[in-house]
Amino acid sequence: MPAAMPDTRDVKALVDDAVAAPSVHNAQPWRFRYLRDSGELLLYADPARALPVEDPSGRELRLGCGAALLNLRVAAERRGWEPSVTLLPEPGEPELLASVVLAAGGPAAGDLAGLYPALHRRHSSRHPFTGERIPAEVLDELSGAAVAEGVRLVFPDRWHVETLLDLLRDAGTLEAASDEVLAEVARWTSGAGRGEGVPVSAYGPRPRDGRAAVRDFAGPRSPSGSTAAFEKAPCLALLGTREDRPVDWLRAGQGLERVLLRATLDGLAVSLDSQALEWPELRWALRDPQSAMGHVQMLLRLGYGPEAPATPRRPVDEVLTIV
Repeated sequence: MPAAMPDTRDVKALVDDAVAAPSVHNAQPWRFRYLRDSGELLLYADPARALPVEDPSGRELRLGCGAALLNLRVAAERRGWEPSVTLLPEPGEPELLASVVLAAGGPAAGDLAGLYPALHRRHSSRHPFTGERIPAEVLDELSGAAVAEGVRLVFPDRWHVETLLDLLRDAGTLEAASDEVLAEVARWTSGAGRGEGVPVSAYGPRPRDGRAAVRDFAGPRSPSGSTAAFEKAPCLALLGTREDRPVDWLRAGQGLERVLLRATLDGLAVSLDSQALEWPELRWALRDPQSAMGHVQMLLRLGYGPEAPATPRRPVDEVLTIV
């Protein structure tokens, strides 16, 4: 059984697991602060890593921080801690996103501990998938993982998938015409390799027909100019919430990461695409008309494919302060 309160080594290990989470452009927009006297671990947004052009509301920033929070909960339970989480604990301090208090709970306490083996194996894949059908029971399990975090994951029918592919193509066209967006994307791609951003090794090939549910980071910068045919009928999923407030974005981030870890354990590859969500006129159109989902928070592409490479992470000492 763990000690009554985490020590410095425990906290560093937990944060190291937390920051394996995905974030848009791998910007890693989080900071952690551990208060030794009270045993409270605080999660903050890092405004220096925001995307003011693509994400002016901070929605995607909070999705990433929510994913890191889910990883923290998984890691805590795997080590025998019971995490008690309060979202947005100080209304007058918007950068403070969550407070986590850890109590000794015994070996592998809680139902999240079983997801831990996937935590460092989970990587976004921008490569083509085989097109093999995913069993319905696996998809149901993923939907259940989302519901466990208070969000929804729905799988659109073939007609709506075609609409989504068209909207993603429209988003790419809008991005290509915006110098501001292109500059912001370049900041997190061309400069990758310093423990942040999307490295060239994670770009994947460019879609051969220009119509696929993956963001084209390579463009003319691709060293090989490689292209590939992506699946014609991809398995897409929409993760969303009823409301669209900062607290919903944090819940969506936790639900997203829980789905991703479950998918990894099930042998699935997943890519995330937020490109169309960054244009208000397209985001609303992403909604599945047959679903009661109010607001789409992320688009996922799932399938069977090669293991994706890891993307860099900043050292724990850069994101954690202990006082």
